[in-house]
Amino acid sequence: MNTYISMLRGINVGGQKKVRMGELKGLYESLGFGKVRTYIQSGNVLFEYRDTDRSSLVRKIERGIDDRFGFEVPVVIRTKDELQRVIANSPFAGKDDTKVHVTFLSAEPTGLTAEEISGAKDEAEEFSISGNEIYLFCPNGYGVTKLSNAFLERKLKVSATTRNWRTVKTLLSMAER
Repeated sequence: MNTYISMLRGINVGGQKKVRMGELKGLYESLGFGKVRTYIQSGNVLFEYRDTDRSSLVRKIERGIDDRFGFEVPVVIRTKDELQRVIANSPFAGKDDTKVHVTFLSAEPTGLTAEEISGAKDEAEEFSISGNEIYLFCPNGYGVTKLSNAFLERKLKVSATTRNWRTVKTLLSMAER
């Protein structure tokens, strides 16, 4: 069995696309996933499954959410090993962890240049692109950055969802249990 971490984009934000975590857990179990666990209300679901085809897993989950809850939600999946690498490769070690975020992309970006991101960011902000993650250091808070999921999705033409550093570390800790 493989351990996966799925991150749903844009549920339970501003009263939109409301999903109770117990219902989401039940959906995942009905899809045949084992050891299903959720973390906070923003759509983080850990599960075990033997299939290793990520695109089929994403389609299965997205279709299940649409069928059960009546709306579309982009889903990004990482393995436990991939999450370990995300944490190990952080370019912001030693900085204030409460200002560090990771944007998880559904695919590796091909059309975005560092100059485009630099042009949109605040001068105090820092970023680093590594594969299909973008590390963000937002000293003024993620809520005010222009480097939002919507901005990155528009530029990259891929789904994106962002988690703060504490959540990323907690998800890995849960996956290792």
